Amino acid sequence: MLTSVCTLLYLASCTNKKVEKEEETKYSVTTPLRIDTFSNKEYVSQIKSFRNIEIRAQEKGYLQNIYVDEGEHVKAGQLLFKIMPKMFEAELLKAQSETKASQIELENSKTLADKNIVSKNEVAMAQAKLDGAKAEVAMARLHLSFTEIRAPFDGTIDRIPKKVGSLIDEGELLTSLSDNSQMFAYFNVSEPEYLSYQTDVKDRGSNKVSLVLANNEVFKYKGEVQTVESEFDSETGNIAFRAKFPNSDRLLRNGETGKIQMTFPVRNALIIPQKATYEVQDKLYVFVINKNGVVKARNITINSEIPDLYIVGSGLSENDRILIEGVQKVKEDDKIKYDFVNPRAVISHLRLTAE
Repeated sequence: MLTSVCTLLYLASCTNKKVEKEEETKYSVTTPLRIDTFSNKEYVSQIKSFRNIEIRAQEKGYLQNIYVDEGEHVKAGQLLFKIMPKMFEAELLKAQSETKASQIELENSKTLADKNIVSKNEVAMAQAKLDGAKAEVAMARLHLSFTEIRAPFDGTIDRIPKKVGSLIDEGELLTSLSDNSQMFAYFNVSEPEYLSYQTDVKDRGSNKVSLVLANNEVFKYKGEVQTVESEFDSETGNIAFRAKFPNSDRLLRNGETGKIQMTFPVRNALIIPQKATYEVQDKLYVFVINKNGVVKARNITINSEIPDLYIVGSGLSENDRILIEGVQKVKEDDKIKYDFVNPRAVISHLRLTAE
């Protein structure tokens, strides 16, 4: 009796181990899904200020004052620099005195002309001399005004290479001024993508784009594609797009880099979970299960990717059964047992947004 009980316990134990083994070797399988969806494409971009200009000296002289600091936000019309004005003030006084002398000379000529002592030509010559003197005054005032360099618009001051007391030449760089209230992101698009964008107007999706910053965080404001340049680059075959972004927080600065994400609709796409694939020597594979339950490796190509999914270019059809669980456990020509999972059920647990 004791022997019979032990035998029954042993058989029960073997049966449980066999069931556990069968459960362990049962895998999940699905098929590719044909669906309309969206695909994100990324483009390296160069970020530029809405307005960015160089502030240069318009007159030669010693730099007398610097009224701002590097990185400071300034208002339109605010005084930034002053070049020593003494020489230009003297030129203005000289021009003004010559104007007064010309005015007196004109009045004398008129008096003499009224008495027929001098001809009217003398009056005209005196008038011309006065006009020339007034022009010299205006020119002197203009040169004097150039000694004060003011901000042409609201913006942020860049580096200031010169210090007070430096001798400044005409046209020498004093600083740069950037209006960062809005920013432009320039990125290059290939000719086929450009043609698709321009011709498939109805199906090309929104012209709103996202900006991925250098720290891989997405900029919180969406941008809008506004313009496309007129010519393709003959060397690269690309054409430049420009997107405009609001920048009320002044986070973006001139010269930054990032990646533009554009969303394109993909019609009749064949998609599979990314976790169903594995890579060997830069080639992508999936395990396809044949009618006998035997695992076969299949090389596939990918057109693009979306979160957790690949859009298949070639190598699979809608009827192929592919392994989605245990890709790292099975080997070529293994015969497995599996449960079929509806592809829509698989997709529903991923982050796909589709129509």
